[in-house]
Amino acid sequence: MSNTPSTHDATGPVIKRPTRWHIVVFLLPAFIVYSAVMILPLIETLRLSLFNTVDGQSTFVGLGNFKVLFGDERWAHDFWNALKNNFVFFVIHMLVQNPMGVALAAMLSLPKLRFASFYRTAIFLPTLLSFVIVGFIWKLILSPIWGVSPFLLDLVGLKSLFSPWLGKPGSALIAVSLISVWQYVGIPMMLIYAALLNIPEEVIEAAECDGVTGWSQFFKIKLPLILPAIGIISILTFVGNFNAFDLVYTVQGALAGPDGSTDILGTLLYRTFFGFQLQLGDRSMGATIATVMFLIILAGVSLYLFVIQRRMRRYQF
Repeated sequence: MSNTPSTHDATGPVIKRPTRWHIVVFLLPAFIVYSAVMILPLIETLRLSLFNTVDGQSTFVGLGNFKVLFGDERWAHDFWNALKNNFVFFVIHMLVQNPMGVALAAMLSLPKLRFASFYRTAIFLPTLLSFVIVGFIWKLILSPIWGVSPFLLDLVGLKSLFSPWLGKPGSALIAVSLISVWQYVGIPMMLIYAALLNIPEEVIEAAECDGVTGWSQFFKIKLPLILPAIGIISILTFVGNFNAFDLVYTVQGALAGPDGSTDILGTLLYRTFFGFQLQLGDRSMGATIATVMFLIILAGVSLYLFVIQRRMRRYQF
């Protein structure tokens, strides 16, 4: 009996797979909502930054708004001050929040640590609180009139170190940044903690057999394995800090005082677009500031995705 396939088998009808229209049906509502809330406002913001109101009519001015924002004395001072403060705000989070998150995660991952679940919950709890509550509580704590900070420092003999940190231009931005660190340090802690738990026990046991234990084991074995998670946390910190607005607005108000020392791009955008007190809102310049914020975040994310992430070594278990 011949094994050669029959002509009917070779030339038989091709079975077509059914079109999975249900995938489109299920994705369509989410796509419509995302487009209405994110994509269309972004496109309109980018478009609005290229127009300005001249004689009561919207006129295309190209990059004119950006030239005014970067070079005009009336706008440039506030913009460059806000950008500098935003950068300092980000650096403090990178140098304080993320290393603290890594250190806390490393300590919570110790197998002999008692009450680890309680510590995780207590540290992560502030991230669940409203920024309004956090800002109001810390204003009360740090108030030189009715705050508890002078009393607590007096208990340990350090009352002389107390100062109205939120009311002094040299310390206000640092104080607000540390309040933000206190609220959000639980996020990098939990992400790093999850990455540490994902390391196979075989790797840890092999390191212990080689005599690598304690903090030496963390820096030589665990830290290289969690670098991708640290990279994700870093870029999330970058995006979150250059989008920041709520906590600064709650603690220091729309003027981000004193003397604009806590003014960041988010608060500058708010005052410019919507106006504040005697300042009238300017939609075109507000959209220009928003576009600059978008381009800064886009540049940072692109740098991470196409340069840093590609060179980052990953380990498969």
